[in-house]
Amino acid sequence: MSQPSTSRRRSRFAILCSAIVAALALLGATASPAGAAYQVGGVPEALVNFVFSPNSVAGANNWRCKPTAAHPTPVVLVHATGVNLGTNWVALAPMLANAGYCVYAFNYGMTWLSAGRVGGLGDIRSSASAMRSFVDRVLSSTGASKVDVVGHSQGGMMPNYYIKFLGGASKVRTMVGLSPSNHGTTLSGVVTLGASLNLIGFANAVLWGVGVPGLQQQMVGSSFQKTLFGSGDTVPGPRYVVIQTKYDKVVTPYTSAFLSGAENITIQDQCPADTVGHVGMFADGPTLQNVMNELGANTPGFRATCTGYGLPL
Repeated sequence: MSQPSTSRRRSRFAILCSAIVAALALLGATASPAGAAYQVGGVPEALVNFVFSPNSVAGANNWRCKPTAAHPTPVVLVHATGVNLGTNWVALAPMLANAGYCVYAFNYGMTWLSAGRVGGLGDIRSSASAMRSFVDRVLSSTGASKVDVVGHSQGGMMPNYYIKFLGGASKVRTMVGLSPSNHGTTLSGVVTLGASLNLIGFANAVLWGVGVPGLQQQMVGSSFQKTLFGSGDTVPGPRYVVIQTKYDKVVTPYTSAFLSGAENITIQDQCPADTVGHVGMFADGPTLQNVMNELGANTPGFRATCTGYGLPL
């Protein structure tokens, strides 16, 4: 009786060992992608990056990345005025990289006032030239023929200059603007008030004089805005998408962000309870879901899941 019992114990032990080996193999197969995944950040990470990591962000600027058949178009992220790539893209860069995209971001518009962190202050035409050089580098590195662009605020407007005047129309597949400062802004009526008091000329001179022309160029009625959109909002080639919140208090009126010829999306049409403001778009759940859809499946009638709202700022 003891021999069969020993045989059974050995058989059970072998089965147990096989199960452990199989489990470890399965764990190894699934742990690798999880270990390589980038953490998707939010407001705390954005604040930390503003000070300590203005030139890098998780998921972006892997110059060894090669586009796949599933995601053949690299994505270039363009930050907003007053911040940097490390701050603006703590959520979207890792989301895109985790989904298999080649993701890139750059800083632009730095002046003597920027301290290496506050971007988007300089002449927007020069910023667009910097974008041209960066996109060319991305295309050369990846071997792709076009890029997708996602920009926030000035970062959603400035690329239009690159597209229209610097050869970008043939190199951009999709242009997605998050609360872009298209057509300029009244800054909740401040610019309109200044014009009525004949103070705009003085303000313009001050902004150029202290080295922040990028602010003046985003005012409604500026000569830059007239040049940029005087011949129409879009040009043939790229597909244009604007994602905007009706609670935008920076780009005002909020509808000025929209472009004729673009797919114009108001977040509250999908999620009425989302009170995200201009700044909060960078980490707003519905906004980011829409970006992922526009760059990926582009599902007709897409509606975001109404969770993870951004700051109402």
